[in-house]
Amino acid sequence: MPKARIAVAMSGGVDSSVVAGLLREQGYEIIGLTMQLWNQRRLPELLPDHPVTGRCCSLDDVYDARQVAMRLGIPHYVVNFEDRFEEKVVKPFISEYMAGRTPIPCALCNNFIKFDQFLEMAAGVDAGQIATGHYARLDFDQATGRHRLWRGRDASKDQTYFLFGLTQTQLSRTLFPLGNFTKPEVREIAARFGLPVASKGDSQEICFVPDGNYARFIEAYMKEQSIASPDTGGEIVTTNGKVIGEHSGVQHFTIGQRRGLGVAAAQPLYVIATDAASRQVFVGANDELLRDSLMAREVNWVSIAPIEQPVSAQVKIRNKHIPAAATLLPTADAARVEVRFDEPQRAVTPGQAAVFYDGDLVLAGGWIE
Repeated sequence: MPKARIAVAMSGGVDSSVVAGLLREQGYEIIGLTMQLWNQRRLPELLPDHPVTGRCCSLDDVYDARQVAMRLGIPHYVVNFEDRFEEKVVKPFISEYMAGRTPIPCALCNNFIKFDQFLEMAAGVDAGQIATGHYARLDFDQATGRHRLWRGRDASKDQTYFLFGLTQTQLSRTLFPLGNFTKPEVREIAARFGLPVASKGDSQEICFVPDGNYARFIEAYMKEQSIASPDTGGEIVTTNGKVIGEHSGVQHFTIGQRRGLGVAAAQPLYVIATDAASRQVFVGANDELLRDSLMAREVNWVSIAPIEQPVSAQVKIRNKHIPAAATLLPTADAARVEVRFDEPQRAVTPGQAAVFYDGDLVLAGGWIE
């Protein structure tokens, strides 16, 4: 009896390519689908003079995915999600920055594209499950009846921080075949399959910001859309209320930033907070960045049910942040949680995610208020 049909999200990188190869080797019927998310020819004024590398979802990636599919002998299709991507990822990215917060477009893309729209597309080709190249692990807890999300074995590549928004329904139809592999092992497998992307570098940059300059992208996008750019310039103020300079827009700053403040001081200054309403950027000493608590909104309970009592956990407030010991405190709204750290944490940034762990188990995650 033939095995099930699985749709593999083929990004053109080595990870998703190996996923397709492994599942095909195991006897599954594989269909490769590559998502077209952003027209790389848009906003040409932002494109550098030299070739851009390190971005996901480029035209080169589409070509590489097709070459891998040909090598593996599997059907491959490009699916256009540009409109939904712009609505669910790009526009919220801009609005968050303009509101003085620092968004995570990759998490939004996972929530609303890769594990939402993509699942619908997979169903349209009669694929009961999807598989991606994320470094994460899944299992099912018979006692609680919940699918559980675990960190990948390769701690340096673990991507669960960006997956906190996945629902139980999405997890039930998802496979993460690389969860128990390290990156070097994945490259060895790619070489064994003879894949042309075996030595291809990893994606690092946001796909729709070619030069990494978020503020320039926002300005160019608003100009393209004939949207009048609001005046977000204002004062640079110390935490004790002294005005020490001016800035051209709150969207140019993020919590913890030191360089590019445009003011001189005897001691190093860091961005402590931004206030889009007053258009003020507050700066201070490094110690003033420490916070002993935060509030998380829109919390998605991944591997456990919403808590009713305080729970000990380790909390990540950035992707590269070492999880910090904390206590999770429930509120009247299950989608809002107070986090109290055992030790104060530096640069708690509104708009970023707070993801809660119990060891390698992902408990839940939400957006920092």
